[in-house]
Amino acid sequence: MTTWLNMSLQDGASPIMEQLIFFHDHTLMIMLMIITTVMYMMTTLLWNKHTSRFMLEGQLIETTWTIAPAIILVFIAMPSLRLLYLMDEIHNPTMTLKAVGHQWYWSYEYSDFTKLEFDSYMIPQEENQTSAFRLLDTDNRIVLPMNSPIRLVVTAADVLHSWTIPSLGVKTDATPGRLNQTSFSINHPGVLYGQCSEICGANHSFMPITIESVSANHFINWVSSLSE
Repeated sequence: MTTWLNMSLQDGASPIMEQLIFFHDHTLMIMLMIITTVMYMMTTLLWNKHTSRFMLEGQLIETTWTIAPAIILVFIAMPSLRLLYLMDEIHNPTMTLKAVGHQWYWSYEYSDFTKLEFDSYMIPQEENQTSAFRLLDTDNRIVLPMNSPIRLVVTAADVLHSWTIPSLGVKTDATPGRLNQTSFSINHPGVLYGQCSEICGANHSFMPITIESVSANHFINWVSSLSE
């Protein structure tokens, strides 16, 4: 999760988020090179007073500054299109999680298991423990196995919501009467936090999302304990 004075993206908890961070850094380096070149040329124009009667036109430099931006755009577009394809692909999911947005809490259904569903509310501030995060912890956490492709199906029961976990690189709109789906895989154990990212009403900022990533054995034991 984010920390105080954190100016960068959250640490990636999924392969897609790691690739998004790499793409972000890749694009920033290209922008830095462009800014440096433009600043150098502007500084040179300000301080250089030389003129030349032979510089009335220059086909070579005009060709160069037309082709160079096109090449730069290709270097940005190719990894971007690759990432868009990977984010849209569903890779043989091992399980499906359905999230339903309400005003103002989330309901979850584990579609592969019988009668495994629950509501997830934010823990009130007066009930928060010292180890809990204010406005981010919930009474019922989503427990998911790590290193497993997971399909997420998102919808809403009333108004527009948005199911978002920044460290997973997942942001899916929850639209009433419509099922949106995405997939992700968590690559390490831990607790991941997110919030509704759609302005859904007065308590919009009070419907957090908490995921607890565990090993496959721990997940099976958790499912078994709830089924008893």
